[in-house]
Amino acid sequence: MSEVRLTQLSHGGGCGCKIAPSMLQQILADAGDRMPFPDLLVGTETSDDAAVYRLNDHQAIIATTDFFMPIVDDPFDFGRIAATNALSDVYAMGGTPIMALAIVGMPINRLPVETIRSILQGGESVCKSASIPLAGGHSIDSQEPIYGLVALGIVHPERLKKNSDAKDNDLLILGKGLGVGILAAALKKGDLSDEGYAELIENTTRLNSVGAQLSGIAGVHAMTDVTGFGLLGHLLEVCRGSGLGAEIRFDQVPVLPSALPLAKAGYGPGAIERNIASYGNDVYFSSDLESWQQRLLADAQTSGGLLVSVSRESVDEVLSAFHRERFADAAVIGTMRAGTAGVAVKS
Repeated sequence: MSEVRLTQLSHGGGCGCKIAPSMLQQILADAGDRMPFPDLLVGTETSDDAAVYRLNDHQAIIATTDFFMPIVDDPFDFGRIAATNALSDVYAMGGTPIMALAIVGMPINRLPVETIRSILQGGESVCKSASIPLAGGHSIDSQEPIYGLVALGIVHPERLKKNSDAKDNDLLILGKGLGVGILAAALKKGDLSDEGYAELIENTTRLNSVGAQLSGIAGVHAMTDVTGFGLLGHLLEVCRGSGLGAEIRFDQVPVLPSALPLAKAGYGPGAIERNIASYGNDVYFSSDLESWQQRLLADAQTSGGLLVSVSRESVDEVLSAFHRERFADAAVIGTMRAGTAGVAVKS
């Protein structure tokens, strides 16, 4: 039992386990609020990162949940990645986490108790870094290992940042480099270098806590985080919610160094093809973009970076906030434009 690899116990890993965007739209097509709730500031209407409910004029509660199957074999690292990813949704709304609950599903007859304990300890370490209690949770015996959190946060209603408030002529800033899914795919095949693994862990366990700071910048109009639907999928959600188009340049998009040669060699999770198929005609690639470049933009990220739509006057302030918090890769990648909701990608 002690030699079982976590990634071999699951059919997918990390946010690549998500249901495809197009299928999710079909599933939720008839969903919606059946009653008016004036204090529900964010629900399901724009596929935002979390639900938000106003408590009073000064406080709103953020509620979200995120869990998935292993993206790495080290149990402590798996716990850290899953917890960091779950808390990111709170930061993406401009909030501050206040508490978390654990979601645990484990094949108890196939994993040693010590391995399961290590996964939970990884999640606890991240909650400690975020200065919040891991106050309980729920566990089941499942065929595949699953771990994640219910995360609760707080935000002032006037500082709430949704994914649907981008403005025409805003610039787009991405906080972390792409390539997590590609690195994870190479790891599962035994082809990832030590340097690549270090990049994978550093990127996926870095809390997006800068989001709470960005919420105080008036020029920040919209935020989301980039996860299982890839950069293009989550940018499409911003476009659709805001009623705008977007244009990005591939050569400005940050990419994790070890992921670049692997992307060119064809590595990547199956979720890439699923994501591209889901975009349909809402994404236009310029003719000079190679297939590996298109696939990289659709790579399923786990615990990816914040995507920020910001006025041009506030760009330097936002980049400075990212860089102060050690997000060295943060960069301007494109522009929001008036027009049909969709994304144009240039080289």
